[in-house]
Amino acid sequence: MSEQKILMSVSDVTPEEMLFLVNATKGLTENQVDQFLFLYTGKRRKTQEILLLTLVGFLGVAGIQRFMIKQVGMGIVFFLTAGFCGIGTIVDLVNHRNLTESFNQKMAIECLQMVRMYSKPRA
Repeated sequence: MSEQKILMSVSDVTPEEMLFLVNATKGLTENQVDQFLFLYTGKRRKTQEILLLTLVGFLGVAGIQRFMIKQVGMGIVFFLTAGFCGIGTIVDLVNHRNLTESFNQKMAIECLQMVRMYSKPRA
C-alpha cells in the first residue's frame, strides 16, 4: 500500500529513491505516511531542476543548484568564482543525480523525524 501512495504522490521517483522511501516508511501508520508524503513532496527536488540550474551556471550565474540543495556556502563560492572557472559547474553537471539523491534522502529523514516527533502521544 505504501508503494502505491509513494508512486501517486512523488513525481519522477527513481527506483533507488522508491526503495529508500519504502524502507523509510515501514512501521508508519497510514496517517503518518500521508503526513510524511505531504511534507516530503514539498521539500524534495527533481533531478531535472538541478540539471537545468546547473546548466544556467554556464550563462554566468553559477551556483544556483547549490543554493537549491541548501549548500549555501558552496553556492556563494561557485557564484564568486564563476563555478570554479567552469570546472566545478562541469563536475556538478556530471554529478547532478547524486547531488539530488543525497539532498532528497536528507529531506526524507528530516520529514520522518518531524512526523514521528509530532505523532507521539503527549503525556
